[in-house]
Amino acid sequence: MMQVYVLAFGVLKDSLGAEAVPVELEEGAAVADLLAQLAARWPGLMLRGIAVSVNAEYAAATQVLQAGDEVGLLPPVSGGAQDADEKPVAFTALTREPIDAGKLVAAAKQGEDGAVVVFDGIVRNNSRGRQTLHLDYEAYEEMAAKQMDELAREARGKFCVRHVTIVHRLGRLLVGETSVLIVVASAHRAQAFEACRWVIDRLKKTVPIWKKETFVDGAVWADGEPFPEGLGVAGPEGTHGV
Repeated sequence: MMQVYVLAFGVLKDSLGAEAVPVELEEGAAVADLLAQLAARWPGLMLRGIAVSVNAEYAAATQVLQAGDEVGLLPPVSGGAQDADEKPVAFTALTREPIDAGKLVAAAKQGEDGAVVVFDGIVRNNSRGRQTLHLDYEAYEEMAAKQMDELAREARGKFCVRHVTIVHRLGRLLVGETSVLIVVASAHRAQAFEACRWVIDRLKKTVPIWKKETFVDGAVWADGEPFPEGLGVAGPEGTHGV
């Protein structure tokens, strides 16, 4: 037998709790075996449509687990690189402090840029007809930081833009506060617009950050978008959908 440690995030944390849960498995067990055992142990656990990480990397259902592995259960999700020049070509960060959009936009600009495109995601005062009091964001921080850095690097190569900034706030946010800021600097506006749109759409699907919405009449974890093909892991038969 061997022991692995399961971490739950977002809505799954309501069932398993915030602490790592030790689970005993047979030697050679795979991710799918772990999910089946969790479904049997917690019949109401919502596993269909989730993704799974092993040691902060996305994992397939067939991946064989090792003793001591840290396995993350990731419901759909609602550092920086630098060249030889002075300014970084990518800057990504998770923060619990207010995001200073003006400062980050100014830091991204450079003389050869012909366009800077900004996405500033803010907390609105209502959702689905319910008045919002505040939002709480949480992340699998080690994995989220790595995914954001990879996303920024991929966007630079995919769209041939010079610089990408991605900053996401965690913790409690009030109405009007910035939750996520994306800044793309490029010689040409078309590539900057395309890259900015691609980054926010991809971030919402792949970076393990979750949002809990608190309204005047209750609270709920926000529904996430389906994981891209190849990342989602189908839960065992009989589990509830997310």
